[in-house]
Amino acid sequence: MFIKKQIPNLFTLANLFSGCLALFYTFQESFVFAFFFVALGIFFDFFDGFFARLLKVESPLGLQLDSLADMVTSGVVPGFVMYFMMSQVSEFPIYFPFLGMIIILGSAYRLAKFNIDTRQTDAFIGLPTPANALFICSLPLVITESPWPILVEILQNGYFLAFTAVLSAYMLNAEIALFSLKIKGFTFKKYQLQVYFLLFSLVCIFTLKVLAVPFIILNYVLWSLIDGKLIKR
Repeated sequence: MFIKKQIPNLFTLANLFSGCLALFYTFQESFVFAFFFVALGIFFDFFDGFFARLLKVESPLGLQLDSLADMVTSGVVPGFVMYFMMSQVSEFPIYFPFLGMIIILGSAYRLAKFNIDTRQTDAFIGLPTPANALFICSLPLVITESPWPILVEILQNGYFLAFTAVLSAYMLNAEIALFSLKIKGFTFKKYQLQVYFLLFSLVCIFTLKVLAVPFIILNYVLWSLIDGKLIKR
């Protein structure tokens, strides 16, 4: 029984370890490896909750441990990725890159709020930290892989980066309902939005590769907003 109860926690710790590796590579400015380990950590993060529900071993300890792991993988790492991106902008003051760390602050507040918010059982209020982390950590890769010079120029613009950092912190804590990809007792009618979104994401990844990541996250927000309006009607 003890081993059974620890299986989800092992996945959570694997998430934390992946986040530590991602942070290490971020400080090396090896953003490809940083993105890989963030994505791997998010993979483990998905399955810790999955196995906790499957094995019926959900616990307050697991909830707190999950948030602590997410704070590193999906909070500290994207904050420092943005810091290093903003440090490449030479025409701004030397303290300008520290604005990127507002992502860390926004993530911490969002994760703490999530643990006490009873509304977020089947949907999210505000952008989930893993989605935000994937978006931010993919930007350096888009810069190196993009075939469109205008897109590269935009992503290297200090004003755009500052706006993105502040908007990121806001979206993490905005009172906006976003659908969850965590499926509990699958029925197509109930989860058709999630199924269509996953198929759409797979097509984007197959065609655009790493360029698809920020596009997918933006569509995740857009689809959620459209779905919310349809439900209200």
